[in-house]
Amino acid sequence: MGVKLGVAFSASDLGCAPGVLREFALLAEEIGYDDLMLPDHVLGVNVASRPEWGARNTSADAFHDPFVAFGFLAGVCRKIGFSTQVLILAQRQAALVAKQAANVDVLSGGRFRLGIGVGWNEAEFVGLNENFHDRGRRSVEQIEVMQALWAADHVDFKGKWHTIPDAGINPRPASGRVPVWFGGHMDVTLRRIARLGDGWMMNVHPPGEAALADFATLRRYTEEAGRDPDSVGIEIWTSMGAGAEEDWRREFRFWKDAGVRRVTMNPTFNRNHHRRIGGRDFAAHEAAIRRWHAAVADLA
Repeated sequence: MGVKLGVAFSASDLGCAPGVLREFALLAEEIGYDDLMLPDHVLGVNVASRPEWGARNTSADAFHDPFVAFGFLAGVCRKIGFSTQVLILAQRQAALVAKQAANVDVLSGGRFRLGIGVGWNEAEFVGLNENFHDRGRRSVEQIEVMQALWAADHVDFKGKWHTIPDAGINPRPASGRVPVWFGGHMDVTLRRIARLGDGWMMNVHPPGEAALADFATLRRYTEEAGRDPDSVGIEIWTSMGAGAEEDWRREFRFWKDAGVRRVTMNPTFNRNHHRRIGGRDFAAHEAAIRRWHAAVADLA
């Protein structure tokens, strides 16, 4: 089985003008990428009032709303897929996310994956009037709600946090489902993926034994949940701010041999073992995504 190649768009580097987003997406499609990824944040804090905050996701960082951006790109691109990596699900109403995801799926002809996570920024939850402290448990029920709404015209649902009184969304995805992939790295996350998910989006481990151990754990949990481990995909993030072609090829071979089905190159991620590219303009991003794809595409 081959490996699909993804790439991330950074509004913080490249800006939010529609022409830039369109040009980048068409460029990625022309180069041969299978997937275009967008991150998600609704609110960014003002660091002037929080001198201890650091540089992680502040009001200076720009983020397109993924559903709006992918709705726009669905009418621009013809082949490339779209994925959120990751949408902070518990900040939002489950039925509304189900509706938005279904709409992107319909407009793109089934090219959308919903990557979800629990989030880390309590300020966003406060600003969106949602509970930060039950977000993981609540997101499990949210997924159950969304999967029910995608699968049937009408849904009766009564849970701890959600009630749907014989109602449904329209349009629904043609397949009756939208693939749900999880970010995060806790053991409880792997257990949730095994029970409910279509895949895991992993960015914390470099190639090595820790990654292989977590992959084996996910497969074991999936079997214990009564599902085929091959039905649950694994995606990893990679970066190219360090090393060169042979280093990137060696890493790619490791992931492919480990059973990874998707590799997404994020030019700007700069945490854990990842290092961002040096440039921040369109030319730098174009050169980077062309160079990385040329280095690894024959291995996919």
